[in-house]
Amino acid sequence: MIYPRIRDLREDRDWTQQYMADLLHINRRTYSAYENGVNAMSPEILRAIADIHNTSVDYLLGRTDTRKPYPSKK
Repeated sequence: MIYPRIRDLREDRDWTQQYMADLLHINRRTYSAYENGVNAMSPEILRAIADIHNTSVDYLLGRTDTRKPYPSKK
């Protein structure tokens, strides 16, 4: 699976792949493989990327066009 929204969100902020990899505590090559669909992301990585960009996992996966995150349940 290719994740174009992950790349778009990163580029919108002018962040490098290395910066995102550092935020996620992973190797830059691993992050690049995620963006390019070479490696599938774990649910934990998807959630972390959604949190970093203040959006939902569904938005990252293209299941919705709404960038706003879902309200948290308490």
